[in-house]
Amino acid sequence: VQLQASGGGLVQAGGSLRLSCAASGRTLNIYTVSWFRQATGKEREFVAASRSRSLNTYYTDSVKGRFTISRDNAKNTVYLQMNSLKPEDSAVYYCAADRSLILSSIASPHYDYWGQGTQVTVSS
Repeated sequence: VQLQASGGGLVQAGGSLRLSCAASGRTLNIYTVSWFRQATGKEREFVAASRSRSLNTYYTDSVKGRFTISRDNAKNTVYLQMNSLKPEDSAVYYCAADRSLILSSIASPHYDYWGQGTQVTVSS
């Protein structure tokens, strides 16, 4: 499966952005799809995940209540709606997909497929 991330940009603190992760080649509904982010000089960190079968969602604590991950199977796309953005949310955001990830590993950056990343910059 090929992943294409888009939707990043420059936004003021408190604003919103919606990232998209569009898939081609295979249907996304058989994959766990997650968003990670990497700020300059920092390690890549888990942001949110959407499981393939249960459709359960998971978030890192710092984005709970502000970010929402969702799927549109008809468009073969996964979204990350980001509200109440903070300067510390600034990073390159990556989407990732994996078919056989166990729950305990969803926050580890060891997915089989990755998109190219989209820059999010939040100004104070």
